[in-house]
Amino acid sequence: MTGTLVLAGTPIGDVADAPPRLAAELAAAEVIAAEDTRRLRRLTQALGVHTTGRVVSYFEGNESARTPELVEALAGGARVLLVTDAGMPSVSDPGYRLVAAAVERDIKVTAVPGPSAVLTALAVSGLPVDRFCFEGFLPRKAGERLGRLREVADERRTLVYFEAPHRLDDTLAAMAEALGPKRRAAVCRELTKTYEEVKRGPLDELAAWAAEGVRGEITIVVEGAAEPGPQDLDPAELVRRVQVREEAGERRKEAIAAVAAEAGLPKRDVFDAVVAAKNAAGKPQK
Repeated sequence: MTGTLVLAGTPIGDVADAPPRLAAELAAAEVIAAEDTRRLRRLTQALGVHTTGRVVSYFEGNESARTPELVEALAGGARVLLVTDAGMPSVSDPGYRLVAAAVERDIKVTAVPGPSAVLTALAVSGLPVDRFCFEGFLPRKAGERLGRLREVADERRTLVYFEAPHRLDDTLAAMAEALGPKRRAAVCRELTKTYEEVKRGPLDELAAWAAEGVRGEITIVVEGAAEPGPQDLDPAELVRRVQVREEAGERRKEAIAAVAAEAGLPKRDVFDAVVAAKNAAGKPQK
């Protein structure tokens, strides 16, 4: 019989948040794959757990190479426990490759539910939580980051991002540019830890605050775009929406039709706005 892959959620800050099953799974696992074996050691000491299984490192740098080894252990009947530094494995952390490989071999995959920075940040943000999408980390390069943000400028659902503290001010400034300076957001820092802080406000104000320097683990929650009526969309906004779709690969005719449908306007109105913008751009400056 094949073994079982167990994805175990670990505390995102306060070790007291560890799920009750985590200690039992750590003690029983025949193989423990850990993103950082030193952090695993500190966690087991804090929980008072004695592990008897083989401990191996499993992080971004060796994930591809180590996955086959772990799959073979699973195929041989081992119970393999996967833990990352914080939160649920495979959610912006190592794990996806191993899960996909195990599923491909028809090996059982289960989970020990645990704390999640995504859901915790959503819950305390004060922004709508009925519909949301998790975008993970944005690209590091400024142009790619701005392009990715422009792709979701019209997204109605609440957006959730992870970000490194040293890039926070640049990311918030890019969000203000792509999504609008007055779009509401919440920067959640050091969730469940001693110096937990949730800073709420419009993106331009948050960008100015972050420019002074911010430390710690960061999760950003941004409200979705408002549902505009036809009267709220000026020609410039219609043109911007067409451009976003064109940059994503749509032909102009298709982009115009889609924007018109979204806005509840005749296609001719959107077409005229695009033509007027093109003509204005081609005029020599006085």
